[in-house]
Amino acid sequence: MPGMLIAEREHFTLRQRQVVHLIARGCSNLEIADRLGISPRTAKAHSDTLRTKLRVSRRRQIPSAFRESTGEDPHELDVLERDPSTRPSAVPPS
Repeated sequence: MPGMLIAEREHFTLRQRQVVHLIARGCSNLEIADRLGISPRTAKAHSDTLRTKLRVSRRRQIPSAFRESTGEDPHELDVLERDPSTRPSAVPPS
């Protein structure tokens, strides 16, 4: 069923994959918001959407359900490096 894993993987946006990665690292919604430059309410909305999409009832189940659905380890996702808006700025603000 490798084809099914690929099909499921396409249903996750880059932002959702970023949120999965940060949840897997143990980040709270506030920490996710700070890291991604979004509001805590938006971070919670992403988490809620992921719970629905992955058919789990608890936030802490998201990483394992993502792994089961896609075959990818959420701890090893490099999605934060792909989006320049999530990288720390090289030049400090003036």
